[in-house]
Amino acid sequence: MGEQVDAALAAFLAAAAEADAPPITAGTPEEARAGNAAFLATMRTRTIEVATVVDLAVPTRAGSVPAREYAPHGAATAVVVYLHGGGWVLGDLEGHDQLCRQLAVEAGAIVVNVNYRHAPEVPFPGPVEDAADAVAWAAERYDLPLVVAGDSSGGNLAASAAVAARDAGVEVALQALLYPVLDADLERDSYRRNGAGYLLTTADMDWFWTQYVGEADRFDPRASVLRTTDLGGVAPALVVVAGFDPLHDEGIAYGRRLEEAGVACEVLEYPGAIHGFATLHAITPLADEAVGAVAAAIRDRAARSSRRQQTTTDETRTR
Repeated sequence: MGEQVDAALAAFLAAAAEADAPPITAGTPEEARAGNAAFLATMRTRTIEVATVVDLAVPTRAGSVPAREYAPHGAATAVVVYLHGGGWVLGDLEGHDQLCRQLAVEAGAIVVNVNYRHAPEVPFPGPVEDAADAVAWAAERYDLPLVVAGDSSGGNLAASAAVAARDAGVEVALQALLYPVLDADLERDSYRRNGAGYLLTTADMDWFWTQYVGEADRFDPRASVLRTTDLGGVAPALVVVAGFDPLHDEGIAYGRRLEEAGVACEVLEYPGAIHGFATLHAITPLADEAVGAVAAAIRDRAARSSRRQQTTTDETRTR
């Protein structure tokens, strides 16, 4: 690719290699969760003040899941259903607290951080159903343009939820996908280029997929969203990809599929970044840059949605 890893990220990767910690695949899901939570806690460099933080229970077809609502100072322009990354196995409300606070402030949006059920205790399609149900719930609860967003496996769930919303007639103003998992094919070129030495490995992804789908079909379009036959009419998209990420190529391919289906899509590439960089606030300024880009896209799409709704209302009144 002719690019080099961002200098701060390169130093981080070198330190990680020297530490030689066992891979997540060497332990149990519980051990992996504990390690992931401890690591993300070190990335919380500051507390970003929002107007209110409220813990919620989001109803789903299987009961309810915990969520946390962050409200900005001033009138909100949108509501964002945020789905955290972690290979469908790891992660919780705390790990993405800072990112959600930042989105609330910079986008001027209500952000609902949803802690969907995790694999392997609840395998596919449980997390997909939680994501789709959370989006439908938010559409009913908030009279605001609706955005679904997520990173990594959360980006996978956000993309799947956007397809489900289209099928259910729920209007979504934007799907914002940060380095999303979109296909279970681990033979793509970016896996060959970036499958070792850049934090997320091919072995990690194979482990995550195994935990997530169990005996089900990895290539079911609700899981491998890139394999959705018809993407026409899904929400406009922002797809953020990292140059040194095994998932790079599937993000590019999804953006191409969306454009071919007539869906407005911006693919934003960070050539020197690695997977997960948007949560690495303590390491690289690229984290703030990426979250800021997502916030800008939310503001833009929310404004377009509001103008369109106002035009529709005005036209109705003149009939």
